[in-house]
Amino acid sequence: MRRALELAQHGRATASPNPMVGCIIVHDLGNAPTGRILGEGWHQQYGGPHAEVNAVRAVSLADEALLPEATAYVTLEPCSHYGKTPPCADLLIAKQLGRVICCNDDPNPLVSGRGFAKLRAAGIEVITGLLADEGRALNARFFTFFEQKRPYIILKWAETADGFMGGVGATPVAISGPLAGRLVHRWRSEEDAILVGTTTALNDNPRLNVRHWPSKSPIRIVLDRSLALPPYLHLFDGSQPTRVYHTPGLTPPTDQPAISYVPADSLADIMADLHQQRIQSVLVEGGAQTLTSFLDADLWDEIRLFRSPASLQAGIRAPQVRGQLIEQQQVDGDTLLVYRR
Repeated sequence: MRRALELAQHGRATASPNPMVGCIIVHDLGNAPTGRILGEGWHQQYGGPHAEVNAVRAVSLADEALLPEATAYVTLEPCSHYGKTPPCADLLIAKQLGRVICCNDDPNPLVSGRGFAKLRAAGIEVITGLLADEGRALNARFFTFFEQKRPYIILKWAETADGFMGGVGATPVAISGPLAGRLVHRWRSEEDAILVGTTTALNDNPRLNVRHWPSKSPIRIVLDRSLALPPYLHLFDGSQPTRVYHTPGLTPPTDQPAISYVPADSLADIMADLHQQRIQSVLVEGGAQTLTSFLDADLWDEIRLFRSPASLQAGIRAPQVRGQLIEQQQVDGDTLLVYRR
C-alpha cells in the first residue's frame, strides 16, 4: 500500500479535479510472504484511465489467469459510476479479482461506499482503512473539497529572521533565494489556483505562472474589491484564466477571454464560488493583509513559510504563525517551515 501511495503522487500536477490514486495488483492471496506484483498504475491525467485500469493493463497475458487469486491494493475506493471513464469497480469485478484493499472511502457522493458495495455483492473480499491517515493526507485537497465545501488553502510567504516580509512603504524586497523561488513554481503547478490581493498586484506586478517549472499554470485569483487595478498588469494579459473578485454593486469591465469579474461580499463567498467552479486548492501568495485575512477567518489548511537569515529591521511585518509545525528543511540558505491548521 505504501508503494501504491507513492505511485499516486505522480499525478499531483495532472489528476485534479480527480483525486490522486495508485493501484498495485499482487498475487499474494493466502501466500503473502512470497507474493509477486502482477501490475501497477496510477491516475496519470484527468479524463484519462484511472489507476485500477492502468494496473490491470500492466498485467501480462500470461498472468491474467492469476487475477482471481490476486489482491488489488488501491489508495481510494474504486469508482462506481460513469464519468469520463467507466466504473473501476466493474472492471475489477469483470477481472474476478480475489480481494481489494483500500485506504479510504471516496467522499464524492457519486461513489461514497457504492464502489465497495458493488465489489462485495460480486463476492470480492473488501478490506478498508489500511494506512487511512496517509491516504487522507495524500488527497487532503479532495477530502476538503467534498467534506468542507471549499478549496484546500495553502498560505505561503517569505520572511526575514527578524519577522519582516516587505520593506518600508511596502517596497518589494527579495527575501528568499532562487532555489526557494523555483520550488514555489513547482508548488504552483500542483494547485488549481493561486491568489493575491490588490497591494501585491500593484507593487509586484506578478505573472503568477510556472515559467520556472515545466508544467501547467494555475488559475489566477485576484482580490480587487474596489476594481482599482490598472489593465496593463500582467494579471490581465489573458495568458491564463483569471477570476477577479470585487465588491458587489460596482460595474466591472466587460469580461475578456480568460478574465472573469465576480462580485463577492466576503472570503466565504469567494470560497463558495471557487467550490462551484470545482477549484479544489488555492495557493495564497498575497501580502500581509491578505494572508492575515485568511488566518483571521480560519480559512486555511497549511502554511508554507520561508525564513531567511537576513534582517530588515523595519518594514511590513509578516503574519503571526499559527498551527502545528509538521516539516522543517533547509532550501539553500533559507529554512522552509510547514505548518498544519
